Amino acid sequence: MDLGISQLDERILVVDDDDSIRKLVTSMLTGAGHECRSAASGEEALGILHKNANYSLVLSDLAMDGMDGLALLERIRKLEPQVPVILVTAVHDISVALAAIRKGAYDYLLKPFERDQLLATVGRALETRRLKLENQDYQNRLETLVSARTELLQQKNAELIRAKDDLERSYDITLEALGDALDLKDAETEGHSKRVTAFTIAIARAMDLASDRVRVIARGAFLHDVGKMAIPDAILRKPGRLTHQEQMLMREHAQLGYQMLRKIPFLQEAAHIVYSHQERFDGSGYPRGLRGDQIPLGARIFAVADTFDAITSDRPYRAAQSISSARREIQKHSGAQFDPLIVDTFISIPEELWQTLRDEIDAQAKSKKR
Repeated sequence: MDLGISQLDERILVVDDDDSIRKLVTSMLTGAGHECRSAASGEEALGILHKNANYSLVLSDLAMDGMDGLALLERIRKLEPQVPVILVTAVHDISVALAAIRKGAYDYLLKPFERDQLLATVGRALETRRLKLENQDYQNRLETLVSARTELLQQKNAELIRAKDDLERSYDITLEALGDALDLKDAETEGHSKRVTAFTIAIARAMDLASDRVRVIARGAFLHDVGKMAIPDAILRKPGRLTHQEQMLMREHAQLGYQMLRKIPFLQEAAHIVYSHQERFDGSGYPRGLRGDQIPLGARIFAVADTFDAITSDRPYRAAQSISSARREIQKHSGAQFDPLIVDTFISIPEELWQTLRDEIDAQAKSKKR
């Protein structure tokens, strides 16, 4: 589907007060097929953006005379909030980089960097922007469609019910696009959201929950990590152990996801599951330290499904374990990490069902890649 957003329309503004670095970065990007323009100062960059807002990305040095990278970032966030900003710094201090991220930078690069590292970071930023614009365009057209049909739907109740079902399916398609966007950022857990959603649905149905409630819980499970869209790639993809500061920033993804979804009426209930998906039954989880029934039922169901998928999936540091091992491990933490009633329901489901669900989802993922 052509949404009018193409790579040919993308332009990058390179900002650096060092002529040699500015020319080198511009050369790397143009050599890779990107259209670029450069500016020697933050003030010049703002002048360019004021005259022509049609830029897809700004790549700026952090330390510049006059207006530095952080000041430029703040001005761009007000002027063009949809334009991602990547900051380049020679200061190997994580607190400086984290401050930039908190102020709205998409990511940061540490000098000196390789050409491939530059192109990969720029590519991810542009792809994330494309996905956001495509989703917004789709949402706008969907809202226009709903508005145009409102008067007719009010007259015919039967048509209203059918239209509501169609609207929910359209929203779910949009949610799947968000999940695909997250997979681009967190490739290590590709397919995880779809598997854990299927596992969550299986447990919820085994608990005889109403179908409407199961759908809400399923959406919360599928979107549980949507807050990671706001976590910088440098932290999300870091191969080694995270620092304490990085761990604290990573933990913010539950609250960030909640803030992203809570104002969407369709997802208000699901947003509470996203907010609480890292809580533990004994109160030792985060971000609010909820315990027992304080944790939404959907989040308690998700906790079991999520752990089950984590144990039975390959990870860089270990191979996938068997379904039987996962069941024993989850039973071991019943009453501490997990709600005992939900663990009992999980254990009552035959192992064959879990293997069938995993095989079906993995087969769908392989088919989609072809």
